Amino acid sequence: MALGIDGLASGLDTTTLINQLMQLEGRPQVLLKNRVGETQTLVTALQQLNTRVASLGAAAEKAALPAAFNVFKATASSTNVTTTAGSAASAGSLDITVDRLAQNQVSVTAAMTAWPDSPPVITVTTADGTATEITAATTSLDDLVSAINASDSGITAVKVASGVNAANEPQYRLQLSSEAAGADGGFTVHRGTAADTTTGTAANLLTEPGAAEVKTAQDSQVTLWAGTAAAQSVTSSSNTFTNLLPGVDVTAAKVSTDPVTITVARDQAATTKTAKDLVDAVAGALGYIATNSSVTTSESTGSSVATAGLFTGDSGVRGISARILSAATAPVDGRSPSDIGITLTRTGTVEFDSEKFGKALAADPAAVQSMLKEIASRVAGVAKDTSDKFDGAITLRIQGQESEVKELNTQVAEWDRRLETRRSTLERTYTNLELQLNQLQSQGTWLTSQLANLPRMESSRS
Repeated sequence: MALGIDGLASGLDTTTLINQLMQLEGRPQVLLKNRVGETQTLVTALQQLNTRVASLGAAAEKAALPAAFNVFKATASSTNVTTTAGSAASAGSLDITVDRLAQNQVSVTAAMTAWPDSPPVITVTTADGTATEITAATTSLDDLVSAINASDSGITAVKVASGVNAANEPQYRLQLSSEAAGADGGFTVHRGTAADTTTGTAANLLTEPGAAEVKTAQDSQVTLWAGTAAAQSVTSSSNTFTNLLPGVDVTAAKVSTDPVTITVARDQAATTKTAKDLVDAVAGALGYIATNSSVTTSESTGSSVATAGLFTGDSGVRGISARILSAATAPVDGRSPSDIGITLTRTGTVEFDSEKFGKALAADPAAVQSMLKEIASRVAGVAKDTSDKFDGAITLRIQGQESEVKELNTQVAEWDRRLETRRSTLERTYTNLELQLNQLQSQGTWLTSQLANLPRMESSRS
């Protein structure tokens, strides 16, 4: 870089002068940078539009599926029974009575201070005949509880205080519980090894004096059409029945003698929400385009200044808006979507009338389903054409704008190098001018001094 000598001879502020000249030289680069900022702002707006249209497509695809209308809700006439309807549910009703609830087996041993056998070995046999042999480290009841809980026997154990014996020593009983509810969770416990249990030489721990069965392992049971010739009992290992009605889970919480009515009906609220979500997504996309296409005015120094939106005059975005609006509001088989509550407003967007849609749905579900499916299919098609991540119109537009930003940034970088060279040239030029001017001033001073001495030389000669 050249050496700057501000005003050495001329008295000029050459650094400021060069900076001002560079501002003029860099004006084209400033314009390029402004274009970069404007284009990046447009890219951001297009990306947001793309996201909204993609969300619109997802809502439209959901509304176009048969499952959008095949939504059923199950209810029970008693709070003691809860119901859940799945995708395979269909309309219908059924009366049941809850005879009993499922429960796991809970048994307690006789009171003891420590395990009487050494080594402490027990065998747990489940309802399906699986035998698990368990050995504790010591005769301590705590060790036996730990060994049982660490095993895969299907039961858990806990030590429960049970007073003191004749020697005033604390006693405990072991409470043994099956992990699984239902009749299949039943179990027996014998002292000794699995072989001893098989041969019948091992004592049944749960039938010894002082032992007791607190709860019996049992399945839950309901009766269908109780009190009629068609009465039928159905059992379950849990309190939930999955096979009473297709696609419906029924869970009992309490035994009942009075019949409980299970009713499965079309979930009109869920269907209405699906339609509303679609219309809201359409309105959201159209509203975003409209907001960014409007021209706003503001007051500045006593005059109005108009500011165009990012999409103002953009024929491509305007065309997308028109296609979405047409897909959502064009007639279907001669019927206007307004017949089912999807209305075109005077501002060029759409609104949803839930009450009108609900009445139309109740009056003719098949017709409403057909119309909404067609509208949703059309909207989904437009959304895919415009927002597809590979060849959607908005996607391609974004890619084109991003390429332009890249090219503009390349030009800005080239201008950086050009301006750096120009500044160096100006600095060298002005530095050389200052040095030359300084030399001229020095020469002038010398000549002046010489001329001043000339009269004295002539006087000395005379």
